[in-house]
Amino acid sequence: MKRFLIPFTVALAFAFSFLSSCKEPVTPDTPEEPETPTDTTTTPQDTTTVPDTTEYVQVIPDTDIKAYFSSSLGDDDELFKEDEPINTGNVAEVRERVWRLWTEANNELAEEKLIGPDNLDSPAAHSWDLPAELEPDAVMPYYFGTKGSEPAEGYPLFVYMHGSGDKNGEWDMGLQLCQGFDDAPSAYFIPQIPNEGDYYRWWQKAKQYAWEKLLRLAFISEDIDPNRIYFFGISEGGYGSQRLASFYADYLAGAGPMAGGEPLKNAPAENCANTAFSLRTGEIDTGFYRNTLTGYTKDAFDALEAAHPGYYVHHIRLEAGMAHQIDYSQTTPWLKQYERNPYPKYVAWENYEMDGLYRDGFHNIAVLERSNSDYTSRTFYEMEIEGNNINMDVNTLTYTTIETSPMYDIEMRFNRAYTPAHSGKFILYLCPELINLDEEITLTVNGKTVFQGMAEQNTKHIINSCATFFDPERLYTAAIEVDLSSL
Repeated sequence: MKRFLIPFTVALAFAFSFLSSCKEPVTPDTPEEPETPTDTTTTPQDTTTVPDTTEYVQVIPDTDIKAYFSSSLGDDDELFKEDEPINTGNVAEVRERVWRLWTEANNELAEEKLIGPDNLDSPAAHSWDLPAELEPDAVMPYYFGTKGSEPAEGYPLFVYMHGSGDKNGEWDMGLQLCQGFDDAPSAYFIPQIPNEGDYYRWWQKAKQYAWEKLLRLAFISEDIDPNRIYFFGISEGGYGSQRLASFYADYLAGAGPMAGGEPLKNAPAENCANTAFSLRTGEIDTGFYRNTLTGYTKDAFDALEAAHPGYYVHHIRLEAGMAHQIDYSQTTPWLKQYERNPYPKYVAWENYEMDGLYRDGFHNIAVLERSNSDYTSRTFYEMEIEGNNINMDVNTLTYTTIETSPMYDIEMRFNRAYTPAHSGKFILYLCPELINLDEEITLTVNGKTVFQGMAEQNTKHIINSCATFFDPERLYTAAIEVDLSSL
């Protein structure tokens, strides 16, 4: 089911599009085993088996694919079902075709586009109208500009979120800060919060709509490197970028909240496997317990990195003697060292709601039916790939608060309980970068073999994963559907 409906015109009608939704393919059977981590910042190794190079035979007309994409950008979240078998030898050709058609469908969509980029020294102000059903009277002004000469792969993109003062002053100051950071060549998207008061939160649903639109349009742009996107912010923007780092970790190379500090229930650290994470807060920044919560976040990342070496790259520090204002110049140069690995062999995902909305997919997992029935519990997916064996654990997760702050009643620390999930459906997407699809694979879920054999590569899986993730690096060629109630 789509999370939002994105307004656009077709003739005289209004349709809507939900960007983060999951569309998925099918194929059950059997599996097994986990994997050992590799550096989250590098791209995975190619398979060693000689691929089948049978010539690609185009069966599905371009018009069918493009019509499906146009529909998926509206309110249709059905899966594309037409078959067109492919093999490892022609994956690149089919991906190029599908991405071209996706780009054309997006370019023809009647919506406010991403304008620019300008020179960041003197960028023009642009804006997006956000859906009124998500937030009333929400117009998001933004600057989109670049520094330095464009690299061959495109610019790294930094998305900056300002603090919670007067929004005009905060936006102006944010532009000045971003102009001065030593991270060129780079591109910047610098939005202004649409509304103040109760809507002054970067993680609320209207802003989720904006982030997903930004990612979708940045990916079809030739200006941006899809593996070098970073979210960061200061104060309220620190809270926002920490939450969004966990929620959208699969899209990000890194995230860098500053002068923030969120309870981990709002931003589970587990989701940031494969995402470089920086959090810097003043040592004496006691407001809303920011320093204490930053310390708890450091403890969580330290423990995760010890358990999964190489996956939880982080730089979390309490700045000695500093309160709410710190040196902001260190974050983007640190983040820029890291690139996204779009094909990690280890994935951890706590699927939680943010302002009432869920992600319907994460990395190569796409949810058809959630295992939890309400907000009192969550679903936690963990996947490891070792050779041609895939091991997954899918658990229902519940939180118990064990520490509440004396002021404000902030839930600070928690115990978590995990039990195997017995309901829900999901699709596990695969591709040659993740596993050798020219040999048999085994998928084990919660200790039971659910698939064992050859996973068919098919154009429909590329189409469906493209519509689900809108990501040029996640055009998966095979898919296995798992029904947890049948295990």
